[in-house]
Amino acid sequence: MVDIIHRIGIKSPTTQVYNALTSLEGLGQWWTDEVQGEEQVGGKIEFTFRAETGQLRGKMVMEVQELNAQKDVRWRCLDGPAEWIGTDITFQLSPQDNQTILLFGHRNWREAVEFTSHCSMKWATFLLSLREYVETGKGKPSPYDLKIDNWN
Repeated sequence: MVDIIHRIGIKSPTTQVYNALTSLEGLGQWWTDEVQGEEQVGGKIEFTFRAETGQLRGKMVMEVQELNAQKDVRWRCLDGPAEWIGTDITFQLSPQDNQTILLFGHRNWREAVEFTSHCSMKWATFLLSLREYVETGKGKPSPYDLKIDNWN
């Protein structure tokens, strides 16, 4: 199994970071602006990604598996790209030195392929969008995200 992992510091209390990770409104401000579903444990959240022209790029459905207030969030991918199905996405939060440290994982990929590399870089840009949203009130969710290659 292969994991994508990242670490980022966000100059904001853990409550604000946690809210951006667990509310539909918050998720729509940093990952993709088209989000719907149920935010509680056992709920399913659908994330739709489009080009700025409106063309559908992809959809993912995540099941919320764990919510530990201000500490942990875990999703399981139920639908989306074949490589994502069955993977887990984790967010671990801890306050350190007047910021929130976020340890991110996109875990349990079956194998490392070129798409894994693309997703790792995209996750990095979206985590920067999360930081920007929490710190300034404005992130860069899809379709306004940083484009990194010919796959987006």
